[in-house]
Amino acid sequence: MDDLKKVYGLIGEKLSHSYSPIIHNEILKRINIDGEYVLFEVERGRLREKINELKYKVKGLNVTIPYKVEVVELLDEVSEEAKKIGAINTIDFKDNLMVGYNTDYYGFKAMLDVYNIDIKNKGAVVLGSGGASKAVIHSLLDNEIGEVVLVSRDKIRVEDRFKGIKCIDYSELKHLRNFDYIINCTPVGMYPNIDSSPVDKDILQNYSVAIDLIYNPTKTLFLKKAEEIGLKAVNGLYMLVAQAVKSEEIWNRVSVGDEVIREVFEVLHKEF
Repeated sequence: MDDLKKVYGLIGEKLSHSYSPIIHNEILKRINIDGEYVLFEVERGRLREKINELKYKVKGLNVTIPYKVEVVELLDEVSEEAKKIGAINTIDFKDNLMVGYNTDYYGFKAMLDVYNIDIKNKGAVVLGSGGASKAVIHSLLDNEIGEVVLVSRDKIRVEDRFKGIKCIDYSELKHLRNFDYIINCTPVGMYPNIDSSPVDKDILQNYSVAIDLIYNPTKTLFLKKAEEIGLKAVNGLYMLVAQAVKSEEIWNRVSVGDEVIREVFEVLHKEF
């Protein structure tokens, strides 16, 4: 059982694009833990069954699209930041309990810090209404963003889930002015659909920084368009590594320094 407990993994619907095994195996090597990180693709409708199977076989799990919200109801406990967000991306199997956390929340803040993106009293527009956007919005709010607007294809449906946040649809986006940051939390532009962008240059020109949580490809069409018109463009790779380090800290009850995030980020940056 001890050997089995050193297995960690990721559950999601489609995982062929994932860098997570490379990232976590690099982290484990650096923190001297003999373990491995594997992918578990789960068909819709089989999440409960798979979680119940894996809880006796792994030490911890990450959760990705489309299960970050759905999985919450299967857990015994949820951390404070995850309760606020309403979505989790990390499960710790602890004392026969399943405890959920949201390390995207911490990873996003780490990314802002490393790229010197000062959000205090600024304005941000967030594209998408899934679990990732929830983590991003709460991280922004907890770090003194001035104003946040959420953009969704169905603003009426999402208003209940984002209480206190102004929600608009994509047709209204062209009317927004005086916002600094535009943040893509949708999967639009992710490999293999690399010829798609959630917005075009006519929208991007109203901002100074474009952030895309997507990391594969490293430069999405969204970010390419942003750079072409002079915006600072940041992808989600550093956030991915930072949230992975936070997950490993939770699973292994250790503290990992920022230098490990930087080292693993550089490994991926060179490889991809």
